[in-house]
Amino acid sequence: MLRDWRFAVTAAIFCGGILLSDPEANAQSIPRDVAARTEIYAIPSLTISDQQFLNGDSNGKQVTVAGQFRIAQGTGKLPVVVLMHGSSGVGAGMDPWVRQLNSLGISTFVIDGFSGRGLTAVGPNQGLLGRLNFIVDIYRSLDILAKHPRVDPERIVLMGFSRGGQATLYASLDRFNKLWNKSGAQFAAYIPFYPDCSTSYATDTEVAARPIRIHHGTPDDYNPVSSCKAYLARLQEAKRDVVLTEYPDSPHGFDSGLLGLSTTTVSTNAQTARNCKLSEGEGGVLMNGDTKAPFSYKDACIELNPHVGGNPTTAAEARKAVSDFLLALFKLG
Repeated sequence: MLRDWRFAVTAAIFCGGILLSDPEANAQSIPRDVAARTEIYAIPSLTISDQQFLNGDSNGKQVTVAGQFRIAQGTGKLPVVVLMHGSSGVGAGMDPWVRQLNSLGISTFVIDGFSGRGLTAVGPNQGLLGRLNFIVDIYRSLDILAKHPRVDPERIVLMGFSRGGQATLYASLDRFNKLWNKSGAQFAAYIPFYPDCSTSYATDTEVAARPIRIHHGTPDDYNPVSSCKAYLARLQEAKRDVVLTEYPDSPHGFDSGLLGLSTTTVSTNAQTARNCKLSEGEGGVLMNGDTKAPFSYKDACIELNPHVGGNPTTAAEARKAVSDFLLALFKLG
């Protein structure tokens, strides 16, 4: 009987979603930062190489990743923020963002791009998963949300952290949308947190005509802000709507300060491409600018042991900045 019960729950999850709370019974009493309803979605996706992604080649491994959809309290079609995790998977730091957004009347969709691929983390071996796979997961999630009866497809924003911030930033490229986004919808804005901006892609200044708001820490030695400033300058020269907010005394993952964390530690053996200059070469091959050879995580520019940590003060500033931006964008309150 226990086995049958587990099977029934698993089947319900992967067939679309299950109800984890009773909004009718609790609507008068639950706090604003608690979702009225939670649904779990199976997301059909792919695992492919970066070269395949850049060439639009979908002949990869079929995988099923997952998404947690928390529908905020409210009626009708609501705005949504899609959240994409970093190299350590969906961690505790995601929860404060989910609760904050839900408290504003904004639903959230948290993608887990690791579990369905048999991964828990890629920090010590970034080569376990191509740098661009998350973008496929993101577009496939958009396809689900754009058709959902409780979602306003014109008010879906993408937000990501570290590796997920990188995916958020580059998911804005027109070329990638044309190759991989089959949803018929487009994100209303892109909010990357401390992304790696070290790679130049072909036509990467041709981005969606939507706001891009980057949040980054000055001392970040995992994904240095300097590469993002260089990309920002190119985007601004192309007259794109992009803003980078830089936070002092804010290491990589500084928004973990929302959990009260205020120390900085070494991310032991984590790989960082902070000294790499990568660019898309002929045939969609990522090239190392120093060696002029195809890039590998075994290249000399890859270093280890970057720092991570929280800053409660700047984390609160970033939370307010994101909240104010979304309230204005979604015309809430």
